[in-house]
Amino acid sequence: MPSDSTSLSPPSLLRRLLRWLMRLVRRDNHESAMEALRDDIAGAIAIGHSGGAMEKDARDRLLGALDLGHRTVDEIMRHRRQIEMIDADLPPGEIITRVLASPYTRLPIFRGSDDTILGVVHAKDLLREVDRLVRGEEGSVAGIAALDIEKVAMKPYFIPETTTLDEQMRAFLARRTHFALVVDEYGTLQGLITLEDILEEIVGDITDEFDVVKKDAGLSQAEDGGWLIDGAMTIRDLNRAMDWHLPDDEANTLAGLVIHEAQMIPSEGQVFSFHGFRFEVVGKRENRITRLKLRPL
Repeated sequence: MPSDSTSLSPPSLLRRLLRWLMRLVRRDNHESAMEALRDDIAGAIAIGHSGGAMEKDARDRLLGALDLGHRTVDEIMRHRRQIEMIDADLPPGEIITRVLASPYTRLPIFRGSDDTILGVVHAKDLLREVDRLVRGEEGSVAGIAALDIEKVAMKPYFIPETTTLDEQMRAFLARRTHFALVVDEYGTLQGLITLEDILEEIVGDITDEFDVVKKDAGLSQAEDGGWLIDGAMTIRDLNRAMDWHLPDDEANTLAGLVIHEAQMIPSEGQVFSFHGFRFEVVGKRENRITRLKLRPL
């Protein structure tokens, strides 16, 4: 019986398997070497800062750049609860008013539920369409009623929440865009991220005349010397602002850290001690911790 020309003899199969294993070993060795190099650089930066040879801002920028490949978009994204959206079923005049009143130039639009994202409208694209309806050949002020926000909106750009910051920065540059909607494994909207958000992880806050909230706006010192902190503040931002070293492996926000360590949703007034700090819950809304007071032990 003739042999099948597509089949592999045991020696040939073994050689292919060995080549595949060698590629894995080389890749693992490369990744291990890169990880070791990263740790060496981070250690040198820490020594430089502790020895006074490097300012804190410079240290934060360098460490921020090193971390891009190890952190994911869900760690720094704006949570869906904080996203400003436009309902596509609103009257055209109301849509224009809301877009103009927003501090953001790009706004997601939805219909029915905020899980049903139809697109993203740019304020300048909306202005161009309004100009066409009002000042076009057959335009008039009454023509605004014919505004179709879906035609003005750009196609939404969705990314998985597990995307690393390094990958997403490259994707933004390749696509020549800097706005993405973050979804979980089920396709449910979790938040949004911009190129500016990623750059801020390296250089710190980038503010302009339209920025309404700074990353450390939820941080203030109480009269008794403790620190009042917004529960939604990320642990990374807090560590940067205060030069602390609270862990962010299991939680992204300070409220999430307390819930993780306490293994419960605490009540207002409850006090916990871990990681060298005293945590007091001073504000809560439903099941969400809104305000905490921290004091180093």
